[in-house]
Amino acid sequence: MKISYNWLTNYISNLPSPEKTAELLTGCGLEVESIEKYETVKGGLAGCVIGEVKTKEKHPDADRLSLTTVDIGSGTLLNIVCGASNVVAGQKVVVATIGSTLYPVNGEPIVLKKAKIRGALSEGMICAEDELGLGASHDGIMVLDPAVKTGTLAKDHFKIESDHIFEIGLTPNRSDAASHIGVARDLAALTGSKVITPEISSFAVKEKTINITVKIEDGIACPRYSALCISGIKAGESPAWLRKKLNAIGIRSINNIVDITNFVLHECGQPLHAFDADKISGKKVIVKKLPAKTKFRTLDGIDRELKADDLMICDAEKGLCIAGVFGGEHSSVTAATQNIFLESAYFDPKHVRRTAKHHGLKTDASFRFERGADPDITVYALKRAALLISEIAGGRAASEITDVYPAPVLPASVELTYSGLEKIAGKKLSNETVQKILLSLNFKIIDQKDSAMVLAVPTYKTDVKRECDVIEEVLRIYGLDNIEIPEQMVSSISFSMKPDREQLRNKAANSLSAGGFREIFTNSLSNDAYYEGSASKISISNPFSAELNVMRETLMYNGLEVIAYNRNRKNLDLLLYEFGNVYACDPKKRDDVSGYAEEEKLGIFLTGHEHSESWYEKQRRADIYQMKAHMKNCLRSVGLHVSFSAAENTFSACGTGMNIFHEKNVIGSVGMVNKNILKKFDIAADVYFSEISWEKVMNSVKNAAPVFFKEIPKFPGVRRDLAMILDKGINYSELESLAFETEKKLLTKVDLFDVYEGEKIGKDKKSYAMSFFLQDVSATLTDQQVEKTMERLMKAYKEKLGADIRS
Repeated sequence: MKISYNWLTNYISNLPSPEKTAELLTGCGLEVESIEKYETVKGGLAGCVIGEVKTKEKHPDADRLSLTTVDIGSGTLLNIVCGASNVVAGQKVVVATIGSTLYPVNGEPIVLKKAKIRGALSEGMICAEDELGLGASHDGIMVLDPAVKTGTLAKDHFKIESDHIFEIGLTPNRSDAASHIGVARDLAALTGSKVITPEISSFAVKEKTINITVKIEDGIACPRYSALCISGIKAGESPAWLRKKLNAIGIRSINNIVDITNFVLHECGQPLHAFDADKISGKKVIVKKLPAKTKFRTLDGIDRELKADDLMICDAEKGLCIAGVFGGEHSSVTAATQNIFLESAYFDPKHVRRTAKHHGLKTDASFRFERGADPDITVYALKRAALLISEIAGGRAASEITDVYPAPVLPASVELTYSGLEKIAGKKLSNETVQKILLSLNFKIIDQKDSAMVLAVPTYKTDVKRECDVIEEVLRIYGLDNIEIPEQMVSSISFSMKPDREQLRNKAANSLSAGGFREIFTNSLSNDAYYEGSASKISISNPFSAELNVMRETLMYNGLEVIAYNRNRKNLDLLLYEFGNVYACDPKKRDDVSGYAEEEKLGIFLTGHEHSESWYEKQRRADIYQMKAHMKNCLRSVGLHVSFSAAENTFSACGTGMNIFHEKNVIGSVGMVNKNILKKFDIAADVYFSEISWEKVMNSVKNAAPVFFKEIPKFPGVRRDLAMILDKGINYSELESLAFETEKKLLTKVDLFDVYEGEKIGKDKKSYAMSFFLQDVSATLTDQQVEKTMERLMKAYKEKLGADIRS
């Protein structure tokens, strides 16, 4: 549910800041899930000012551009290159200054920077209507009244308003807060203020020219039905203030009559419905149920089949509206409507809930009726709407208010005991404090005793039926944060760091195991011979094993021992991983404890073939690409999306390899183990090894951006293939990066599907065949868009990488 901060200020004085207001609302049970800054024009035209064009000259190097100087009241004329044909010296225009951001009607936001256009300096932008977000016109720059003062801020000239919109996660029991006045009631109780409700005392009926009778045939489904006839209305566009109010909370303006009913709904929580009075047959309104399978066309133009339990608003011949849910097309208010029948009723929540669910209709009206509206507000809402219709649409009350209310809903009576309050609250509150809170919430004290009080519950608080409900009302206003924690508390408290190290390690291990890897556990002690020349090795005295005399600095050597052991026993295809600590010492701090470091790492090994020998599929040797795929899956399982970049001497053991990046941070390395090292272990096969710092993974997970999901595109994508001859030294990653730099909007994916090297294309050349996937989420791509995109890509490859495009 959306609530406007500006609206709230109309009903409660001395309202605190939006942030403090959100805090108060969340504390009293109206959880503010988000606060959105709203402006009648996105960006609020910040950085835009009214300027005067002083001079205009033709651009020497461009026929369609003009060189202008513009006075914006700063004392210095701005040089602006303008492409509009209607720019003339002496005009008052809107200027976007350097540093400002524009949000055009179509396209991406525009950030203004100082630039040179065809060699001419441009220090701003003279704007068109659509570039400012003020309208759809792009026929030229906006030309303003000459009387407008130079230097006036555009937001002041166009009366741009800002607001803060609270998104409140309204729980089903809080129907009393499903409006701005409802929310204001809680804020008034919290701040000690009073709710200012709009005055309706000026409502009067001066003529009775329309007589429509009302009959309720089902008093259980409709306990109260109030209505008023209004004549002489002129349906049309709503005034700007009303449109802005509704737009701020996401309501689309339809016409002044419908907008007023929506305004009153969101103001006081009472749904209203306006019928064209001249379309009501027999001048009768009957609240009843029609036979099952009766066809009824609703406002959205859909013919719906009614069920026997659907409550309907009917005239003498037909149905007009599904009560409390959705209006009918036949009796809707149009531009030709002159007289209306305005309904303000109270419908049974269960009936509305069943009907709305059956027809799959969720409307603002059903949202409130399902939860329980206030039966005592129907007449007030009618008068409020009638006064607004008189003011905005010229209507006049043409009948007395009809109020059919055969069995009035009485306020619930609840007894509150002070002992019961203390037992649930865990704290003794003074009687005066309790009474003050209840009175501020409009409870009435019917009877008072030393140990208890009998209360009359306001009719709009449909969820307050028992003593515990009243206690909840008291405590949410008193503040749960004001309930002190006892000096002694018996509990069992467990603590775990977030993110949970063990949980993330298990996720990574599960991912690798699912991919066919086996986990190994090796000794933290290693052989000094592996670390010859290392200045950071930590030697130890080990009388039990002369060969295990150093703390390992990497997981690789122990893993290679495992591979050698397995290969000697004809177990050649190996996928292994290990979580373990590695150790290092700062050579300058060997005598200081702080010079010694211990770090957890993840080591992954791959050697042999991808899969076992089979009659139906040829064996393929494991390679770096298979290793990268496993690495991506493993790190994705803990919430990290990584990239790879080639690097010389990634780690000394592997020589040339690749760094593994999360965003801009290196978290590990991957590569093929050096042949000389493999020879020491008698391993006659390629071994791919990756080592990841688990400490860096943990830090990256803490700072990782949240994962976002998006719906499957509605429009088809397009694939285009391209083959090119390149120098051998150019990596595929350069081609991929250049593609996304060249086309940022339509390009979604790039694939490499063929590589060729041979004498036919030259000794130092290679041929890459690539596929490019293009897609527009807002429309179907045209051949012209696709061809222009591919031309830009080919041009970029030729100019920046010297590519020879093959036909």
